[in-house]
Amino acid sequence: MSNEIADLRQDYRAGTLVRKDLHADPFAQFRAWFELAREHAREPNAMTLATVAADARPEARVVLLKELDGQGFVFFTNYDSQKGQALAANPHAALCFWWEALERQVRVQGRVEKIPGQASDTYFHSRPRTSQLGAWASHQSQSLTHDDQLAEQFEQVAARYPEEVPRPEHWGGYRVVPTEIEFWQGRTSRLHDRFLYQRTPSGWTIDRLSP
Repeated sequence: MSNEIADLRQDYRAGTLVRKDLHADPFAQFRAWFELAREHAREPNAMTLATVAADARPEARVVLLKELDGQGFVFFTNYDSQKGQALAANPHAALCFWWEALERQVRVQGRVEKIPGQASDTYFHSRPRTSQLGAWASHQSQSLTHDDQLAEQFEQVAARYPEEVPRPEHWGGYRVVPTEIEFWQGRTSRLHDRFLYQRTPSGWTIDRLSP
């Protein structure tokens, strides 16, 4: 089995990335790549979110980007979840987007802040009713005592809120405000194109990195 895994490899040939094609603003660059990813990826807004817990353990999971607002990358979750607790202890995170069909990756690092409650309200009420109820029913990251517990909690919440579902206080949005954004384009022979944007007091710098 180990030899079979070691022999797995792809030679990337989908495209190239050169400095003259880059936007000066990394958000503009991301939007351009994201629009193309929407045409080729099943869930272009899926991103790996990495956090560091209070005991210094790194944790990673896939979440969904729900807004790019010019300040940063916004996602929504339960504030009491493992990621919420990690962000309360250490409000910094990394994101990674991988678009296989395009052989492209985007990495983001930055500080994390909660978005205003009104903005979380707006998004929460745009979700399907079942998703709204699920935010109440699921005590995210906590143990379930039996297989039917989550379904039972969902039915209880549905009965409690037969009409409008309020946003739980423990649920809302976070914004990752980037200090660094890296764009990676796969190339043949592992000679990948990498460009790193770094925020400075005077604006963004761009460096080309070795693969």
